[in-house]
Amino acid sequence: MNRKNVFIMSWILLFFTIPLFAQDITQNDTMKIGTNSNISENVQIAISAPYYPVTPGDVYTLGFLAGSTPVTYTIVIDTSYKVRVANMGIIDATGKSFVELKNQVEALVSKNYPMSAVQFVLTQTSQFIIRVTGEVKVSKESRAWALSRLSQFWENNHTAYSSMRKVLIRSANGVEKEYDLFKAWRYGDLSQDPYVRPRDTVIFEKYDRQVTIQGEVNRPGTYQLLPGEGLQDLITQYADGLTELADVTRVELTRYVAGRDESGEKIYLSGEDINRNYKLNNLDVVTISKLIDLKPILFIEGAIGTGDKNAVSPERSNKLSVQFNVGDNYATIIRNYKDGISSVSDTENAYITRKGNKIPINLNPILHDASYKSEYFAEPYDTLVIPFKQYFITVSGAVIIPGRYPYIPDRDWQYYISLAGGFDPYRNSGDAISIYDINGKKLKKTDGLSPECRIVAESNSFLFYYNQYSPVVMTTLSLITTLLSIWAITGR
Repeated sequence: MNRKNVFIMSWILLFFTIPLFAQDITQNDTMKIGTNSNISENVQIAISAPYYPVTPGDVYTLGFLAGSTPVTYTIVIDTSYKVRVANMGIIDATGKSFVELKNQVEALVSKNYPMSAVQFVLTQTSQFIIRVTGEVKVSKESRAWALSRLSQFWENNHTAYSSMRKVLIRSANGVEKEYDLFKAWRYGDLSQDPYVRPRDTVIFEKYDRQVTIQGEVNRPGTYQLLPGEGLQDLITQYADGLTELADVTRVELTRYVAGRDESGEKIYLSGEDINRNYKLNNLDVVTISKLIDLKPILFIEGAIGTGDKNAVSPERSNKLSVQFNVGDNYATIIRNYKDGISSVSDTENAYITRKGNKIPINLNPILHDASYKSEYFAEPYDTLVIPFKQYFITVSGAVIIPGRYPYIPDRDWQYYISLAGGFDPYRNSGDAISIYDINGKKLKKTDGLSPECRIVAESNSFLFYYNQYSPVVMTTLSLITTLLSIWAITGR
């Protein structure tokens, strides 16, 4: 076998061995690290990342031809970062990336063995321990790898009081650096979200001030402010500015800490307070009102639903608060709320109450003629009253309180009998009734009732007829008995 074939066979063996080695580690070590990737996935990520830092615990495989002899061996990086390349020299890998180390190693081998087809491969990425402490749920040690960023330890460790604006990393040599995760997340500043290194300690501090902004801003939310930052910073830097509908003349601030009222002091601010960067306290809540909130209102009440005709009930009156634009015609307003009008709404006899005056308005042309324009224009605090249509059901006969009772759709004859006090037990038995519609047609008990129906409770009780005729019968019998007695005495 010539030199070329030996070389090819050697590298085929090498590339089959590397993934099997990584796979074996993965199968026997189920630990998930950093980005929850397994070991073989971490190797693929590291190789594709030109900035992957050489880390103690990394395992590399070096292969080359020494003459006609294939040479393959493993290099493990220790804490000294000294990489011994066979008998050819030592390379200091401190601060180097994998690509930089690879280039140096391969250059060194090629210098000593020209045409050696050298290959330097990352076989296994380092796994190491860091400590997470400070304002955390529990101080603990966490596993990481060389591409684990600081932000990955925020989600499962921070508390409601942890600061994302001041996170410390204390390195193995005791040097501390401060980072701001908010800048990393908001602005993509990765210098504030560094990679952790072996034996690092991550320390979460408590936040200084946390405030909430809501209403007419582009990014409402809760934010942690830095010392010296105020209302203007909150609006412009954190909430990304005001919306076009923001009303800076009506800024409300609810203060819970260091306020004059224990339940929360309400402070009203303006655009001038924004410009002078009004000082904010911890847990302040800022609300930016909407210009549209200043639109005038009127009221619609009576036989009006909230948008569903089936929800309109003659037993319950509704009252709606309606915003309108200055100059709106009542035709426009009524058509916007036509779905709330039903068969029990008396649209012909509606009226407007305005400053103590009653103004009749027939809504039928508005509802049934799209081209109709009302002569009435809305004014602030008008009340449009839509009465209920008043229909009746007549109940007579053998009931306690005969009379006329308001008609309510979908109610049966028993409902109206109960309104009339129920059947008179001395005059009616077996719920005997007769029902007639407005035209005098007799209906069945199971038929639906319509307005102006008549319900007649029949007088069919035996006691009723007995009480009605028994006095006459008894008087007649008494007279007959008296005559027979006289006849017996006189013999006539």
